[in-house]
Amino acid sequence: MNAAPSEEKDPICPLCRRPIPPEARQSKHHLIPRLRGGKVGPTVLRHQICHNEIHATLTETALAHVCNSVERLQSHASLAKVIPWVSKRPPGFHSKTPGGRRKR
Repeated sequence: MNAAPSEEKDPICPLCRRPIPPEARQSKHHLIPRLRGGKVGPTVLRHQICHNEIHATLTETALAHVCNSVERLQSHASLAKVIPWVSKRPPGFHSKTPGGRRKR
């Protein structure tokens, strides 16, 4: 008897804690931006919507110096408002990030 595929086998997004199924839009996020010295640093797999929200909210400098860990990203005031909303969506959910990217 074959076991049914389980969502537990899918990687978990460290921001929203939802599984990341293979068909979901996803990307690797450098905890320290590549342009700020993180080119060979640690990366984490995230849903694309979570990754977009991080970059729409925080500057590269803030990511490098203030929010350079999963815990710090989760506790950031603006992201903490989005996380509960996106965590209620299905694992493959994606939508445009409102407001566009922050000004550079």
